[in-house]
Amino acid sequence: MKSPSFSRSKPKPSNSRKKSLIKNVIQDTLTIFWGEWLDLRARMTQIAATGLISPLIYIFAFGLGLGSTIDRSITPTAGDSYLEFILPGMVALSSMTISFGGTTFSICGDRLFNKTFEELLLLPVHPLALHLGKMLAGILRGLMTSASVILVAVLFTGKIWSFLNPLFILLLVLNCAVFAGLGVIVGLRVKSLESVGLYNNFLIVPMSFLGGTFFDPSNLPGFLKVIVYCLPLTYTSSGLRSAAYLDLAEFPWQAIPILLAFAIVFSGIGAYQFSHQQD
Repeated sequence: MKSPSFSRSKPKPSNSRKKSLIKNVIQDTLTIFWGEWLDLRARMTQIAATGLISPLIYIFAFGLGLGSTIDRSITPTAGDSYLEFILPGMVALSSMTISFGGTTFSICGDRLFNKTFEELLLLPVHPLALHLGKMLAGILRGLMTSASVILVAVLFTGKIWSFLNPLFILLLVLNCAVFAGLGVIVGLRVKSLESVGLYNNFLIVPMSFLGGTFFDPSNLPGFLKVIVYCLPLTYTSSGLRSAAYLDLAEFPWQAIPILLAFAIVFSGIGAYQFSHQQD
């Protein structure tokens, strides 16, 4: 006599649950980003012009002023002149400044002044989606300003495709992602606008000058080179310069995974902060 067989219902495959989670995170991210976009689209001209002043000052002071003297003594490692050498660095600098500052002040405004941040935390969305949505808005801010600087660079050099090739754009987007992600973290941590100024003075301003925007970091002494190559802006400046002027064989390919790693780490930290944020 055969023993009765019992049919078991198979558990739902874990892969389908993962796919459902990823789909929900993507949808929630786009929802958060759409709310940010509704605010950004009314201020596109203002955002595009905000980060243009400092790069223009550096271009005129260093590229045109100091650059004429430097060109008589040394040959830049990339570009035909010192002005061309610093232009990719100016693109990196503007994207860093606006991606970080715009994201930080946006979150601080919602937390400290508008008092609307609590509503965001109550939304039934994944914490990672909250971070990614804010980060995407920061990337868009950085790209808007970078487009203005790229236009200036094209006008000065006449080299359109040097600044609009896919490798250049990829590095630019990654740089915006890194500093927008950092801006989310700082925006969630600070207790006042004065604290934002401290982060800007002790983190962003030093990186603006030490991140390879005005010099080739490979020519530095060993101990200084270690410090400079710990900064994400260094990889962006060197990578953008190589993408604009040098052959693919000379491109620092390690810049892409390093910047991507920075963005992923900041996303993890930002998602953790969102999940534990209390305002």
